[in-house]
Parts: sequence; C-alpha cells; structure tokens
Amino acid sequence: MLAWLPDGRPADVYSAPCPSRAALDRIADKWTALIVGALSTGTKRYAELRQAIEGISEKMLTQTLRSLERDGLVTRTVHPTVPPKVEYGLTELGRTLEAPLAAVRDWAELHINEVNEARLRYDTDQA
Repeated sequence: MLAWLPDGRPADVYSAPCPSRAALDRIADKWTALIVGALSTGTKRYAELRQAIEGISEKMLTQTLRSLERDGLVTRTVHPTVPPKVEYGLTELGRTLEAPLAAVRDWAELHINEVNEARLRYDTDQA
C-alpha cells in the first residue's frame, strides 16, 4: 500500500526527488533507532535518554530529538517547574516505528558475529 503525494504521484523511495527519501533517511539513522527504542517504554527526560544510549553526544541527542519532533515522531513536553522539567515521548506516528526498528536492532544483535566474520574475511582478502 503506497501513499500518494499531493501532486498525484505515488511515494517512491527509489526516486531521487521523492520526499519519502527524507523520511527513510530519518528512520534509517542509528540514533533514531536507539531513541525510538529507549522511548518505547515511556516518556523520558533528556538525561535519562543520554544515560540509556551509551556513546551519544549531547549535540547528536539534541539534533536527533529536534528532527524527530519536527517529523512528528516525538513530543517534547516542558513542565513549568524550577528548573523546567522536559520530557520526551513517542507520538502515535512514532509508535508505528517501534516494531520495525526493534526488528532492525534485534537483527544487529543476532547477526553481529556473522557480520564481523565477513568483515574479517573481506579485509584479509583485500590485503
């Protein structure tokens, strides 16, 4: 089932000018996969996300959260406290990514040894 663009054409990620490419770029990003996974258990504060996702810089976490919010995948809620309490959560649209991105994360964990072996064989053959 395809989505139809406002100009009457079907969405096609293989077409360079199709805006679905930008959506693919967003969801294929490793930080997006990890943030969606971290938020799949419920809303989290910035520091909780940073702690849950080892290796992500503050800059990358901030940029990715802003992009996810812009794309309608994440909500940012500011509570009027001192200091302000900010929480992030998945929108209904963001929740549609939980299963596909969980499958990608699971695949990476399940097949990492095979990938590493293939890389070693390739690197050895190239030497």
